[in-house]
Amino acid sequence: MDEQTRKALRGLPSVEELVSHPGAQKLLEEYPRALVVQALRETLQMVRKSLLTATEPGRSADAPGVGDLAPEGFLSQAALVLEAWSRPGLRSVANLSGVIIHTNLGRSALSARALDRVAQVARGYSNLEYDLEAGTRGHRETHVETLLTRVTGAEAAFAVNNNAGAVLLILMALAAGREVLVSRGQLVEIGGSFRLPDIMRASGARLVEVGTTNRTRIGDYEAAIGAESALVLRVHTSNYRILGFTEEVDLAALVELARGRNLLVADDLGSGALADSAIFRGEPTVGSSLSAGADVVCFSGDKLLGGPQAGVLVGRAEVIDRLRKHPVARALRLDKMTLAALEATLEAYQDSERVGREVPTLLFLSRTAEETATLAMDLQAAIERRCGDGFILEVEESSARAGGGSMPLLELPSHAVRIRLPESSTTSVPSLDTELRRAPLPVVARVAQDSLHLDVIALDGTDLEAVAESVAWAMARAVGRGLTASDSGR
Repeated sequence: MDEQTRKALRGLPSVEELVSHPGAQKLLEEYPRALVVQALRETLQMVRKSLLTATEPGRSADAPGVGDLAPEGFLSQAALVLEAWSRPGLRSVANLSGVIIHTNLGRSALSARALDRVAQVARGYSNLEYDLEAGTRGHRETHVETLLTRVTGAEAAFAVNNNAGAVLLILMALAAGREVLVSRGQLVEIGGSFRLPDIMRASGARLVEVGTTNRTRIGDYEAAIGAESALVLRVHTSNYRILGFTEEVDLAALVELARGRNLLVADDLGSGALADSAIFRGEPTVGSSLSAGADVVCFSGDKLLGGPQAGVLVGRAEVIDRLRKHPVARALRLDKMTLAALEATLEAYQDSERVGREVPTLLFLSRTAEETATLAMDLQAAIERRCGDGFILEVEESSARAGGGSMPLLELPSHAVRIRLPESSTTSVPSLDTELRRAPLPVVARVAQDSLHLDVIALDGTDLEAVAESVAWAMARAVGRGLTASDSGR
């Protein structure tokens, strides 16, 4: 460390000096003193780090903003730190990535009915586990069981906190210490390195692999059944497909074999298409699995169903009762807000015409190319009204995906607003993308071909103006005009 750097470090003000500075008064009026002190300490730490790294070749310890910051500079930086701390960590974002059920963005958006119902039960007390008619303790699962049996045709139903939990509960309650038969082509891995063999081991059940990766026959299952066999598990490969020289066993044939050998059959549908609709492009439905005779069917609540995160279990009453009574079921149970959202979502499924308009995921999946073209042109116009020159905007055809490990081969016709930079631009597409994610309403877009693409297939029309505001804000920041959050009108 040279003498110049030592001098700069010695010249840094103390936290008390900065707190006592007249310029700190505004911060102290807006934030608690302890928080202001903490922000100033962090600011000083950042400056110290900058000073220590500024001695590297090609850098100067007395660069502006490092070695000669006035108290106002420290306070200004601390204000930015406090502003960042004031923003919630979990925030609303605009999904213009072209992936509808985006796992990293919370999967399905909830319907207005579901949001209203969540607000109602979260606002105060609720009859979560209270029977209003009898005036006695009730059961939380009754709020969704009747609806689930009505819309699926199942004898009974139960819901836990996610589909991985549903699979775990099935294995623990129906096959702990015994064998579970699974085709090798169905030993799936989903996001976060979650693998079926791993959860099988955690459940205490023993995995018996059947057939080969690409071809499994009924005879393979028959040969694998032994004295310790308890369950046949079929897993829908919703996030990938095996094509070409393949063969798999029909669920009805599996059920017939299992019945003759006193085994249960569980069908993990994963993405969980509840209705037989053209928008699901041949996805197996919950109803078809039940009709084929599966003892229990499980699926996600926040994928093709379009509801909150949940693992839904439907099937024979005797089997569902065993799942419900297992000790681990309590550890997996749903909270009141998730139950409220799930109940409201399921209500829409009682009307086949209404559900497609009311549940956002189904609405987005059913959008036509003409509808997305109109929406993209509206977004382009809204952005152009707010920004000047410096960017080239155009509407182009796009290919969107369902996402969420659902319908992996499906490409949905869509449109996007493509943002390009002129050759004379002093900024870059990655810089614009970064600023978009920092915007008052963060926007998640797609970068490709030296351009930023805003795919509108999952854009709620009511958010269009807010998205345009964020894009204009990000453009201004990217070219160095320094527009602040308050300047953006949000």
